[in-house]
Amino acid sequence: MYADVIVDISHKNIDRPFCYRLPSEFEGSIGIGTKVRIPFGKGNNERCGYVVALCDVPSDGIGEDRIKDILGTAEKSVTADENLIELAAFIRNRYGSTMITALKTVLPVKKEIRKREEKMIVAKVPLLTLEQGITEAEKKKQRAKVRLLRELLSHDKISYTLVTGKLNVSSPTVKSLEKDGFLTVEVNKEPVLPFGFRNMQDEKLKLSEEQRDIVETIGKDRAQGIYGQYYIHGITGSGKTEVYMQLIEDCLKEGKQAILLIPEISLTYQNLNRFYKRFGEKAAVMHSKLTDGEKYEQFMKARSGEVSIMIGPRSALFTPFMNLGMIIIDEEHESSYKSETTPKYHAREVACKLGEIAHATVVMGSATPSLESYYRIRNGELKVFKLTKRLTGGSLPDVHIVDMKEELAAGNKSVFSRKLKNLMEDRLEKGEQMMLFLNRRGYSGSILCRECGEIIKCPHCDISLSEHRGGILMCHYCGYTTEMVKKCPKCGSAKIAGFRAGTEQIEESIHKIFPQAVVLRMDADTTKKSEDYENILSKFAAGEADILLGTQMIVKGHDFKGVTLMGILLADMSLGNNDYRAAERTFQLLTQAAGRAGRGDTPGETVIQTYQPEHYAITYAAAQDYEGFYEEEIAYREFMDYPPAGHMLCVQFYGPDWTRLSRLSIGMTKEVKEKLPAFAEKNVKQIGPGKAAIGKKQDIYRQVVYYKNASVEPLIAIKDYMEKRMTEISVMKEQIQFDLDPVNTF
Repeated sequence: MYADVIVDISHKNIDRPFCYRLPSEFEGSIGIGTKVRIPFGKGNNERCGYVVALCDVPSDGIGEDRIKDILGTAEKSVTADENLIELAAFIRNRYGSTMITALKTVLPVKKEIRKREEKMIVAKVPLLTLEQGITEAEKKKQRAKVRLLRELLSHDKISYTLVTGKLNVSSPTVKSLEKDGFLTVEVNKEPVLPFGFRNMQDEKLKLSEEQRDIVETIGKDRAQGIYGQYYIHGITGSGKTEVYMQLIEDCLKEGKQAILLIPEISLTYQNLNRFYKRFGEKAAVMHSKLTDGEKYEQFMKARSGEVSIMIGPRSALFTPFMNLGMIIIDEEHESSYKSETTPKYHAREVACKLGEIAHATVVMGSATPSLESYYRIRNGELKVFKLTKRLTGGSLPDVHIVDMKEELAAGNKSVFSRKLKNLMEDRLEKGEQMMLFLNRRGYSGSILCRECGEIIKCPHCDISLSEHRGGILMCHYCGYTTEMVKKCPKCGSAKIAGFRAGTEQIEESIHKIFPQAVVLRMDADTTKKSEDYENILSKFAAGEADILLGTQMIVKGHDFKGVTLMGILLADMSLGNNDYRAAERTFQLLTQAAGRAGRGDTPGETVIQTYQPEHYAITYAAAQDYEGFYEEEIAYREFMDYPPAGHMLCVQFYGPDWTRLSRLSIGMTKEVKEKLPAFAEKNVKQIGPGKAAIGKKQDIYRQVVYYKNASVEPLIAIKDYMEKRMTEISVMKEQIQFDLDPVNTF
């Protein structure tokens, strides 16, 4: 027997399998995906590699005497199944990378994990005593104690880390309740569930007719051996999560496993609580806060069958389940499903491929589907289900569009329109909560010379510096900081100023207009620590603030029953991005943001403040009319041959020397046009090469060229040709990367 082995070296010159002899003593113990030890190179240095194929004859066509023996399996190695090897090949061929890089993307990385002690908070008193403690704490306005005691009503024990992190309860508060005899802190040597439930089985919600139709239709297809691809298009609050849970439960009853992909930002305490209560130890969660060792341990639990459900961001897609039955992608439109590092795969496309390989059902869902998915729905490639009724409580809010040009003409120079200001006063008087969304970060935007128009930029990155509190200018790409400039470096004028429209400045404005309001601000600057994000949300959910002000992270799937007003400031700012997806992103953001209000018993209102009230992305978002937006946007995409009407390949060139980089990009694109038959035959369109949108980042120059075509095949041929040429020509420090159907322009 012989084995084709990919060597564990990320270098294009050896990006191919090497044939090795499989000694008889290893037959049966080494298969496809096994990590093995092999002699490599002239010195027969021992290295590791992955078996990607087994055969009876040498695949290299080289002489028997030149074939080396496999030395054995790598110590404590992980055997990947054939599905993940095949998936790695798909990723490598479609998105561009070395095979070993693709394998490292999909295969769990072995990391040692030190068993750490897990502290658990355990209730010591009966439920009646807990309720009495809550009443007493409420009288004293001890809100943190109330939060913890309420949790102990439904959980007999809770992870100490969850309590101090996600519930925002301090250690002194825990010690105080422990001293009063309400609870005790226990230490466990082995990892345990983060919750202990008094009633483990979650109370199932009765499915609506629309929800039941989805579950039954997919169930019937699976019973007939049809493992298709489906889309749940449901308005905000229509109960998509309950459908996911029922589909997963049915999948588990078949003896199969399920993966639920969810944007990282949606991994909130409430979500974890719900899934653990329904599925208990069968569920595991993957997220960025886990160490490599902890991620590896989760993967091994999945491989051994200890867990049957993996919940997490796009990396959870590569869970090594041996009998995968279902993949669900929640909030499918989110750009975080696209990897921004090589290989630049899209989890949606890879999930569909994995579904084909593993014979698993793929279900996607969103209130604002990506145009790529809705294009497939229109072409009959995806079966769509509609959820049109809001089941989480309340109704869709009344939406008001305010033209800020008219506000200025009327003498209102405030960041708040008269309509929004009046509604904010009303909510504060009634004791109701509100959210204010700003699609911008920092204390201000660009620093501009009003005399000559010069923008103050980072010396290491080709982007403008932003002003922060204390007169500090900061680069949000590399972290470079400097003091506020006094004079323009170009013309010497002292007329230097910033456009103050950041979250900090808006928070100051709120305090001036509404001094009685309690404000929580959530943006990149207030959520630097891992626990900050959940701390702010838990405070707001507990009613400890009147206003939650923030950037995009506050509009992603949160369910606050007390919110009756959503104010959207500078709604059209994202329309100015130099990106063909700008209108789609704006529509999605505004639709999701508007849906945060009125989710409880009290009706909600949303105010959209804009300088472009007539833009279709804004008018359709206000009407919650996805179909209308799609028709208008797809006409533009078809006219310009942009995805999903066509395909686009972004080729990115990097290097420390601008002249050498220009020579490489111009020469490479000229070769492609002259020597690749598919270029002329398929009428491929080329844009560039030229300077990237950010022409320099951290002292590395960046150039880009775009290729567009109705079919993806000639674009992959271009990628393959360029990859091959980069291994043949002599380059010093220049690099090349590929991004197929990019979600961000470069």
